[in-house]
Amino acid sequence: MARAPVLQLSDISLTFGGDPVFDGLNLVVQEGDRVALVGRNGSGKSTLMKVMAGLVEADRGSRVLGPGITVGYMEQDPDLSGFATLGDFASSTLDPSETYKVDMVAEGLKFDPETPVETASGGERRRAALAKLLAEAPGLMLLDEPTNHLDIEAIAWLEEELRTTKTAYVLISHDRAFLNHLTRATLWIDRGAVRRQEEGFAAFEAWRDKIWEDEDMQRHKLDRKIKAEARWAVEGISARRKRNMGRVRALQDLRSERASQIRRQGTAAMELDVAEKSGKRVVEAEHISKTFGDRVIVRDLSIKVARGDRIAFVGPNGAGKTTVLKMLTGEMEPDTGTVKLGTKLDMAVFDQTRSNLRDDLTLWEALISDKDMRVSGKADQVMVRGTPKHVVGYLKEFLFTDAQARAPVSSLSGGEKARLLLAKLMAKPSNLLVLDEPTNDLDIETLDLLQEILTDFEGTVLLVSHDRDFIDRVATQTVAMEGDGEAVVYAGGWTDYLTQRGERAKAQAGKASQKPAQKSGKSEAKPQAEKAKSGLSFTEKHRLEALPAEIARLEAEIAKLADLLADPELFTREPVKFQKATEMLTERQAALDAAEEEWLTLEEKNSGA
Repeated sequence: MARAPVLQLSDISLTFGGDPVFDGLNLVVQEGDRVALVGRNGSGKSTLMKVMAGLVEADRGSRVLGPGITVGYMEQDPDLSGFATLGDFASSTLDPSETYKVDMVAEGLKFDPETPVETASGGERRRAALAKLLAEAPGLMLLDEPTNHLDIEAIAWLEEELRTTKTAYVLISHDRAFLNHLTRATLWIDRGAVRRQEEGFAAFEAWRDKIWEDEDMQRHKLDRKIKAEARWAVEGISARRKRNMGRVRALQDLRSERASQIRRQGTAAMELDVAEKSGKRVVEAEHISKTFGDRVIVRDLSIKVARGDRIAFVGPNGAGKTTVLKMLTGEMEPDTGTVKLGTKLDMAVFDQTRSNLRDDLTLWEALISDKDMRVSGKADQVMVRGTPKHVVGYLKEFLFTDAQARAPVSSLSGGEKARLLLAKLMAKPSNLLVLDEPTNDLDIETLDLLQEILTDFEGTVLLVSHDRDFIDRVATQTVAMEGDGEAVVYAGGWTDYLTQRGERAKAQAGKASQKPAQKSGKSEAKPQAEKAKSGLSFTEKHRLEALPAEIARLEAEIAKLADLLADPELFTREPVKFQKATEMLTERQAALDAAEEEWLTLEEKNSGA
């Protein structure tokens, strides 16, 4: 059965600064679509989303919405001016009887609606914008990097909300796992053109590579044809002049066609140079603890970091991941315990707050002003891994143009700022990398390259990230900040952590109920290879891990709605609110029944494997 279009763009053309962003663009979003919008940083993803939202008017073309369709847009930098609290902003378009929806969403996204706007962090502002969109429940949701500044638990909550919604949405994200789990179609922006594939992001890279392969083959054939025709033009034949001139004009047309082809954007020339090899022991922490007031950040953590380790720190926002990093690198003293740093350490730091990027400086000045990159007496050169390079030349290696070199840092997108920070970080040799949320805003191609570089890096990496796929690809150990000061070290990446955490929880729960094993001459320990393997797929394992939190959330929402409906005067005082709360209670109860049934099915499959 054909699905009705909710949004259609026809023959859209848009130009900024003399360069066309889109020309003759056409696309349709249909009912129930779950679309990934992908493309390189600077390709126009956010601009296209603003055109879809009606916030940017195209130079030419039409935008048509389906009957009764409303569009909600979550932007990267929301404007909250004029609102006292985050809750005021998030509920600003809602009927007073519907403001409870914001409270429910805020619980899942982990922010306090009562937080004053003037003191709210950038991450809290983005979560408020996301809560506003989800509470409004428009006919089409446009989400621009919704997982930025969300911790892994909030990402899992949002993933479940989007998985169960019937609303169509278009999604920009750098989070592979998020895109893989949610999307069923892909829009790819490449050099001003938009292609659509009716498969989710998991199939994107194979599709992209096939298109590029076909493109390279056609370009090769065109080059060979131009070469053959050019040889004829030079050697010539004395046939009829009119026919010969026609062939010369055809050659000129071939050359024009070749010249008009837009080259694909390359990947940044990122490279890490290892400094002198550090000692075998990089960091050794013994029984370290840290508290701020009554809040316990970490309690009795012991960890040894050896040369070559790549350790990821995961946990909710505010759990203390950055604090632990600062203690392990000597920037902050623990309250108790000791931290010993190894010898011959050359540290390079990627700061998630980007505090060492001044918006009032140009890109040129941002590099020249760095004391580690400054070349004495040279205002147009920077020191890159021991070799002087021209500022513009080095910026080009990170995909910045000549014009951008003199532009202010404030004009850069989030992904471009991340690339500039990486350019500064990679300019000097190091053997210890401290990376606090390095993946935010980077496009997929740059993420792939960064992952390869870190995997091949012969030094040591300490990494904070909420990108589950990136952690899986890079980390050799994962330190989980599990709340109430508990930090547990697990072998492997994110998927390994989930598996081991589940086994650990089962073991702890079983200690109280299991009888002591009878003594025997044989060892009770079994090799890892002999352990029973789970019969669950990766997606099913992820669902089994996520379902308890989802069930708890639904139970909490049902309890709130039940308390609301317990008011005997509600029906006569606010009949609209009573009706909507009743509908939501019915929906949440059905969702809870389904979630509990799914959990039982998966748990039986897991136990019986």
